[in-house]
Amino acid sequence: MNNFQREYSISNAHVGRDFEQIAFNYFNSHNIILNKSVSIPVGINKVKKHHIFDLGNATDFPKLIIECKSHKWTSSGNVPSAKLTVWNEAMYYFFLAPMEYRKIFFILKDYCKKRSETLGEYYIRTYRHMIPEDVEIMEYDSETELVRQLNI
Repeated sequence: MNNFQREYSISNAHVGRDFEQIAFNYFNSHNIILNKSVSIPVGINKVKKHHIFDLGNATDFPKLIIECKSHKWTSSGNVPSAKLTVWNEAMYYFFLAPMEYRKIFFILKDYCKKRSETLGEYYIRTYRHMIPEDVEIMEYDSETELVRQLNI
């Protein structure tokens, strides 16, 4: 088994796609119509380049973009620092996205007994300075199938 592959999964790509589908279904059940792989122009200045967000709606109001991450703590309860770098990259793309978009970071709830917090709570506590003010972080509990909005 690959040390970096999720246990009991075909591949990490499958895990990501499956989690995107969970998010898609969640929002659909709340009458929020989304498209997969939504491309919008982002950039710091006048020069823009298209970036593909996992889910979103770039045509209807309110416009919406969603990034989905199903990362977990390491098996020993350590911080998955490389994965949190990916979360920081997502925050940067949210920061670069046009202001008229609602921005949601949809993450998997993964609780660490050793640290007494979820990965999402840890991220907010340690990387709050990287999270744009207009980003909502929603944490999906795979056991209860409930979603809670985390306070930033």
